[in-house]
Amino acid sequence: MRILLTNDDGVYAPGLAALHAALKACHQVTVVAPETEQSAVGHAITLSDPIRVRPLGPRTGFAGFAVSGTPADCVKLALHELLPQKPDLVVSGINLGANLGVNLLYSGTVSAATEAAIQDLPAVAVSLGTLRDPDFSLAARFAAGLVEKLPQLDIPPRVSLNVNVPAVAEENIKGVRFTRQSDARLMERFIRRTDPRGHTYYWQAGETMGSQGDLTTDFPALLAGYITITPVNHDLTHLDTLERLIKENPF
Repeated sequence: MRILLTNDDGVYAPGLAALHAALKACHQVTVVAPETEQSAVGHAITLSDPIRVRPLGPRTGFAGFAVSGTPADCVKLALHELLPQKPDLVVSGINLGANLGVNLLYSGTVSAATEAAIQDLPAVAVSLGTLRDPDFSLAARFAAGLVEKLPQLDIPPRVSLNVNVPAVAEENIKGVRFTRQSDARLMERFIRRTDPRGHTYYWQAGETMGSQGDLTTDFPALLAGYITITPVNHDLTHLDTLERLIKENPF
Protein backbone atom coordinates (compact mmCIF):
# COMPACT_ATOMS: atom_id res chain seq x y z
CA MET A 1 0.00 0.00 0.00
CA ARG A 2 0.92 3.65 -0.30
CA ILE A 3 1.00 4.93 3.29
CA LEU A 4 1.19 8.54 4.43
CA LEU A 5 2.94 8.71 7.80
CA THR A 6 2.61 11.73 10.08
CA ASN A 7 2.58 12.64 13.78
CA ASP A 8 2.47 15.56 16.22
CA ASP A 9 5.81 15.01 18.00
CA GLY A 10 7.75 16.25 14.98
CA VAL A 11 9.56 14.72 12.05
CA TYR A 12 12.60 13.75 14.14
CA ALA A 13 10.61 11.97 16.87
CA PRO A 14 11.76 8.40 17.62
CA GLY A 15 8.17 7.14 17.57
CA LEU A 16 7.82 8.18 13.93
CA ALA A 17 11.13 6.50 13.07
CA ALA A 18 10.04 3.24 14.74
CA LEU A 19 6.74 3.23 12.89
CA HIS A 20 8.44 4.02 9.58
CA ALA A 21 10.86 1.12 10.07
CA ALA A 22 8.01 -1.29 10.81
CA LEU A 23 5.95 -0.26 7.76
CA LYS A 24 8.56 0.29 5.05
CA ALA A 25 9.38 -3.40 4.58
CA CYS A 26 5.99 -4.14 3.03
CA HIS A 27 4.66 -0.74 1.98
CA GLN A 28 5.58 2.47 0.19
CA VAL A 29 5.81 4.98 3.03
CA THR A 30 5.99 8.76 2.63
CA VAL A 31 6.47 11.02 5.66
CA VAL A 32 4.78 14.41 5.85
CA ALA A 33 5.14 15.58 9.44
CA PRO A 34 5.54 18.79 11.46
CA GLU A 35 9.02 20.28 11.48
CA THR A 36 8.73 20.93 15.23
CA GLU A 37 6.68 19.38 18.02
CA GLN A 38 2.96 20.13 17.75
CA SER A 39 1.64 18.18 20.74
CA ALA A 40 -1.83 19.09 21.99
CA VAL A 41 -2.65 21.42 19.11
CA GLY A 42 -5.81 19.43 18.45
CA HIS A 43 -7.34 19.85 14.99
CA ALA A 44 -5.91 23.32 14.43
CA ILE A 45 -5.09 24.43 10.89
CA THR A 46 -2.91 27.34 9.82
CA LEU A 47 -4.72 30.26 8.17
CA SER A 48 -2.95 33.48 9.19
CA ASP A 49 0.65 32.47 8.41
CA PRO A 50 2.36 30.82 5.44
CA ILE A 51 3.01 27.09 5.71
CA ARG A 52 6.57 26.29 4.73
CA VAL A 53 7.57 22.89 3.37
CA ARG A 54 11.06 21.41 3.32
CA PRO A 55 12.04 18.16 1.59
CA LEU A 56 13.54 15.69 4.04
CA GLY A 57 17.27 15.11 3.63
CA PRO A 58 19.08 11.74 3.54
CA ARG A 59 20.02 11.88 7.23
CA THR A 60 16.39 11.40 8.26
CA GLY A 61 16.12 8.11 6.36
CA PHE A 62 12.67 9.15 5.18
CA ALA A 63 11.17 10.11 1.86
CA GLY A 64 8.89 13.08 2.33
CA PHE A 65 8.57 16.57 3.77
CA ALA A 66 8.83 18.55 6.98
CA VAL A 67 6.01 21.10 7.36
CA SER A 68 5.94 24.25 9.48
CA GLY A 69 2.27 23.73 10.35
CA THR A 70 0.07 21.42 12.41
CA PRO A 71 -0.64 17.70 11.97
CA ALA A 72 -3.93 18.52 10.22
CA ASP A 73 -2.03 20.89 7.92
CA CYS A 74 0.36 18.04 7.10
CA VAL A 75 -2.46 15.75 6.00
CA LYS A 76 -4.22 18.43 3.97
CA LEU A 77 -1.02 19.52 2.20
CA ALA A 78 0.06 15.95 1.55
CA LEU A 79 -3.23 15.01 -0.08
CA HIS A 80 -3.74 18.16 -2.12
CA GLU A 81 -0.22 19.33 -2.99
CA LEU A 82 2.72 17.14 -2.01
CA LEU A 83 1.96 13.54 -2.95
CA PRO A 84 1.90 12.44 -6.59
CA GLN A 85 -0.82 9.89 -5.80
CA LYS A 86 -3.48 9.63 -3.15
CA PRO A 87 -2.35 7.26 -0.37
CA ASP A 88 -4.26 4.11 0.50
CA LEU A 89 -3.89 4.74 4.23
CA VAL A 90 -2.78 7.42 6.71
CA VAL A 91 -1.00 6.39 9.92
CA SER A 92 -0.28 8.93 12.66
CA GLY A 93 2.22 8.30 15.46
CA ILE A 94 3.69 6.73 17.40
CA ASN A 95 2.81 9.37 19.97
CA LEU A 96 4.83 9.72 23.17
CA GLY A 97 2.06 9.34 25.75
CA ALA A 98 -1.41 7.84 25.59
CA ASN A 99 -4.35 9.57 23.90
CA LEU A 100 -7.45 8.61 25.85
CA GLY A 101 -10.89 9.86 26.77
CA VAL A 102 -11.62 13.57 26.49
CA ASN A 103 -7.96 14.19 25.66
CA LEU A 104 -8.62 13.02 22.10
CA LEU A 105 -9.90 16.56 21.49
CA TYR A 106 -6.45 17.97 22.30
CA SER A 107 -4.39 15.37 20.46
CA GLY A 108 -2.62 16.36 17.26
CA THR A 109 -1.88 12.68 16.66
CA VAL A 110 -5.56 11.74 16.70
CA SER A 111 -6.53 14.87 14.77
CA ALA A 112 -4.21 13.94 11.90
CA ALA A 113 -6.00 10.60 11.58
CA THR A 114 -9.38 12.30 11.92
CA GLU A 115 -8.47 14.73 9.14
CA ALA A 116 -7.56 11.80 6.90
CA ALA A 117 -10.92 10.17 7.67
CA ILE A 118 -12.72 13.42 6.83
CA GLN A 119 -10.88 13.24 3.50
CA ASP A 120 -12.36 9.74 2.98
CA LEU A 121 -9.17 7.83 3.70
CA PRO A 122 -8.67 4.93 6.11
CA ALA A 123 -6.63 6.19 9.06
CA VAL A 124 -5.03 4.96 12.27
CA ALA A 125 -3.55 6.92 15.19
CA VAL A 126 -1.08 5.07 17.43
CA SER A 127 0.13 6.12 20.90
CA LEU A 128 2.37 4.59 23.55
CA GLY A 129 1.20 4.88 27.15
CA THR A 130 4.27 6.46 28.72
CA LEU A 131 6.19 9.73 28.77
CA ARG A 132 9.44 8.29 30.13
CA ASP A 133 12.04 5.92 28.64
CA PRO A 134 9.80 4.82 25.76
CA ASP A 135 10.37 1.59 23.85
CA PHE A 136 8.33 1.96 20.65
CA SER A 137 9.16 -1.46 19.21
CA LEU A 138 6.05 -3.33 20.38
CA ALA A 139 3.70 -0.50 19.39
CA ALA A 140 5.36 -0.33 15.96
CA ARG A 141 5.01 -4.08 15.40
CA PHE A 142 1.38 -4.01 16.51
CA ALA A 143 0.61 -1.07 14.21
CA ALA A 144 2.18 -2.88 11.26
CA GLY A 145 0.09 -5.96 12.03
CA LEU A 146 -3.05 -3.87 12.38
CA VAL A 147 -2.44 -2.35 8.95
CA GLU A 148 -2.52 -5.85 7.46
CA LYS A 149 -5.80 -6.65 9.28
CA LEU A 150 -7.62 -3.43 8.34
CA PRO A 151 -9.47 -4.87 5.32
CA GLN A 152 -11.16 -7.55 7.44
CA LEU A 153 -12.19 -4.99 10.10
CA ASP A 154 -14.48 -3.29 7.56
CA ILE A 155 -14.22 0.18 9.10
CA PRO A 156 -16.89 2.50 7.60
CA PRO A 157 -16.00 5.70 5.74
CA ARG A 158 -14.96 8.73 7.81
CA VAL A 159 -14.11 6.63 10.86
CA SER A 160 -10.52 6.35 12.08
CA LEU A 161 -9.00 4.03 14.68
CA ASN A 162 -7.34 5.35 17.83
CA VAL A 163 -4.84 2.81 19.18
CA ASN A 164 -3.13 2.94 22.58
CA VAL A 165 -0.42 0.46 23.56
CA PRO A 166 0.63 -0.08 27.20
CA ALA A 167 4.29 0.60 27.93
CA VAL A 168 4.94 -2.91 29.29
CA ALA A 169 6.88 -5.95 28.15
CA GLU A 170 5.17 -7.90 25.39
CA GLU A 171 4.57 -10.91 27.65
CA ASN A 172 2.58 -8.64 30.00
CA ILE A 173 0.12 -7.48 27.33
CA LYS A 174 -3.23 -9.03 28.29
CA GLY A 175 -4.77 -8.77 24.83
CA VAL A 176 -6.52 -6.35 22.51
CA ARG A 177 -9.82 -4.66 23.36
CA PHE A 178 -12.12 -2.60 21.16
CA THR A 179 -13.26 0.20 23.46
CA ARG A 180 -15.33 3.35 23.79
CA GLN A 181 -13.84 6.67 24.85
CA SER A 182 -13.70 6.87 28.62
CA ASP A 183 -14.32 9.89 30.86
CA ALA A 184 -10.57 10.33 31.36
CA ARG A 185 -9.42 13.92 31.07
CA LEU A 186 -6.45 16.12 31.85
CA MET A 187 -6.69 17.20 35.47
CA GLU A 188 -5.32 20.71 35.39
CA ARG A 189 -2.36 21.65 37.53
CA PHE A 190 -0.24 24.73 36.93
CA ILE A 191 3.23 25.41 38.28
CA ARG A 192 3.75 29.11 38.90
CA ARG A 193 7.23 30.53 38.34
CA THR A 194 8.94 33.89 37.93
CA ASP A 195 11.33 34.79 35.13
CA PRO A 196 14.58 36.78 35.65
CA ARG A 197 12.71 40.03 34.94
CA GLY A 198 10.17 39.36 37.67
CA HIS A 199 7.29 38.38 35.40
CA THR A 200 5.02 35.50 36.39
CA TYR A 201 4.60 32.55 34.05
CA TYR A 202 3.05 29.10 34.30
CA TRP A 203 3.86 25.55 33.25
CA GLN A 204 0.83 23.35 32.71
CA ALA A 205 1.60 20.05 34.44
CA GLY A 206 -1.67 18.13 34.66
CA GLU A 207 -2.03 14.40 34.22
CA THR A 208 -4.75 12.21 32.77
CA MET A 209 -7.18 10.86 35.35
CA GLY A 210 -10.49 9.05 35.04
CA SER A 211 -12.78 6.34 36.37
CA GLN A 212 -11.30 2.87 36.56
CA GLY A 213 -12.80 -0.59 36.29
CA ASP A 214 -14.88 -0.41 33.12
CA LEU A 215 -12.77 -2.36 30.65
CA THR A 216 -15.13 -1.48 27.80
CA THR A 217 -13.57 2.01 27.83
CA ASP A 218 -10.06 3.05 26.81
CA PHE A 219 -8.47 4.44 29.99
CA PRO A 220 -9.23 1.54 32.36
CA ALA A 221 -8.44 -1.06 29.70
CA LEU A 222 -5.03 0.48 28.98
CA LEU A 223 -4.22 0.65 32.71
CA ALA A 224 -5.17 -3.02 32.98
CA GLY A 225 -2.60 -3.95 30.33
CA TYR A 226 -4.72 -4.16 27.17
CA ILE A 227 -3.99 -2.62 23.81
CA THR A 228 -7.06 -0.50 23.10
CA ILE A 229 -8.61 0.33 19.74
CA THR A 230 -11.36 2.96 19.63
CA PRO A 231 -13.29 3.87 16.44
CA VAL A 232 -13.39 7.68 16.24
CA ASN A 233 -15.78 9.91 14.32
CA HIS A 234 -15.57 13.69 13.86
CA ASP A 235 -19.33 14.19 14.40
CA LEU A 236 -19.74 15.78 17.87
CA THR A 237 -23.55 15.81 17.79
CA HIS A 238 -25.17 14.43 20.97
CA LEU A 239 -27.94 12.46 19.31
CA ASP A 240 -30.09 11.74 22.40
CA THR A 241 -30.28 15.43 23.24
CA LEU A 242 -30.97 16.35 19.61
CA GLU A 243 -33.86 13.89 19.39
CA ARG A 244 -35.35 15.17 22.65
CA LEU A 245 -35.07 18.82 21.57
CA ILE A 246 -36.74 18.04 18.23
CA LYS A 247 -39.66 16.39 20.05
CA GLU A 248 -39.99 19.13 22.72
CA ASN A 249 -39.32 22.09 20.41
CA PRO A 250 -40.92 25.08 22.21
CA PHE A 251 -40.39 27.48 19.31
